[in-house]
Amino acid sequence: MEQADQPIEQRPNTPPFNEEAWIKLVFLLSDTQDWLNELANGALMQVPMKNRKRLLRKTYYLPLSSLAHILERHHYKIPRHPGTSKFTIPVPEILSYLRDISAEPGTPIAGSLDFKRVVNVGRVIGFDRDQLPTTYISVLTDSGGRITTAFPGIHFNLSQETT
Repeated sequence: MEQADQPIEQRPNTPPFNEEAWIKLVFLLSDTQDWLNELANGALMQVPMKNRKRLLRKTYYLPLSSLAHILERHHYKIPRHPGTSKFTIPVPEILSYLRDISAEPGTPIAGSLDFKRVVNVGRVIGFDRDQLPTTYISVLTDSGGRITTAFPGIHFNLSQETT
């Protein structure tokens, strides 16, 4: 049998593969991930807003890691990342807008598999990257519907910025 036909890679100078320990590790990681997902969902359920479960759909959802990114980078109470757009509204309002924007159709982002939703919410919710008051929120999602980021202001493609 040629080496390319062998289903198992033989790697020199490495300990033998311990399948039993590896399977236990997979189950441990799976259980830990399930537990973390339950904690994350529980944290979102504590936010005082209606229809919060709409943030946890399979086709449009907000993982806690994305929420942490949005707050760290784009909430005025977190003094990191100066020069970026900032929300100046309370967190439950940010989450309510993110929930409501799920009804808007996503537009493909050129050169990417991601989608954007840019919505005018009708009132000032923060300031954009030029430090001007804005009524717009941009929400970016991956092709599976996972919100990757959201920020005040209008999202521009890099190709739009250079023209």
